[in-house]
Amino acid sequence: MDIFYPIQYITDAFTNSLLGLKGELAASLNYFIYDSIKILLLLLTIIFVVSYLRSYVPPDKVRKILHSKFGIFGNVLAALFGTITPFCTCSAIPLFIGFLESGVPLGVTFSYLISAPMVNEIAAILLLGLFGWKIALLYVISGVIIATVMGFILGKMHLEKYVESYVWKKKIKLYNVGKIKWRERAGNAWEQAINITRNVFPYVLAGVAIGALIHGYAPADFLAKIAGKGNIFAVPIAVLIGVPLYSSAAGTIPVVISLIEKGLPLGTALAFMMAVTALSFPEFIILRKILKPRLLFLYFGIVALGIMFTGYLFNLVL
Repeated sequence: MDIFYPIQYITDAFTNSLLGLKGELAASLNYFIYDSIKILLLLLTIIFVVSYLRSYVPPDKVRKILHSKFGIFGNVLAALFGTITPFCTCSAIPLFIGFLESGVPLGVTFSYLISAPMVNEIAAILLLGLFGWKIALLYVISGVIIATVMGFILGKMHLEKYVESYVWKKKIKLYNVGKIKWRERAGNAWEQAINITRNVFPYVLAGVAIGALIHGYAPADFLAKIAGKGNIFAVPIAVLIGVPLYSSAAGTIPVVISLIEKGLPLGTALAFMMAVTALSFPEFIILRKILKPRLLFLYFGIVALGIMFTGYLFNLVL
């Protein structure tokens, strides 16, 4: 059972039974309430756990190991770790912040941030059952490669100055406390969770609201009509349409199946799914609180190119 099932049950009861809503409005309001509560709980929990655990690990040591011994292998490890974490974009961002504050190189953290929402184990299993092991394996490998290469490129550009200063200040504050007891560590971690959530959550709400409107009101066959077979610009169009949306990879699979059934090439459909999960406008809004505009636009541009390359590759091969 989904650990968030009670929240979904209460939300369904509120929108359908108590308010008596139906259709698009019910779908949008249900989506907004459920995802807002879920992400709030995930933000608080993940930031608290990461903040508490990292208080035992000197960030300079972590940085030294990843830089001197692993090189690009650090990006590979981060990308692979992202594939086994069941986080959507908004849920992965707190851990992304925690990695930065722990001293993990910026490029390595980007490899995780790209991989976590883009490559989802549930989506891989669904693709395996629906399209076979070759498609599922290509999906996983392409996502890991994109995350690894893009993170490595961003890391080599030395863009740390384009991360908002409050992220670095949080790290310095936490690690200047010296040797402390677990209760004090927990108190510091909880304070960290509250402060970061307070900074980020308004942007989360804005992003979820946009996703909720599109979730409830966007036509299901819109993409299939304008990005079908024979259109050389189908992949970029699919990516652009996916950007305003927000969903997990598993949540996007039913839409992808529907699009393929309507005649959309598999590579175009997968590019759309990757854009929804790793390049969404809600993610852009949330990340703006953490990254300065230059780094934010650079990150989105590089990832968009990687996704489009994958889409064209799948269409060519399959």
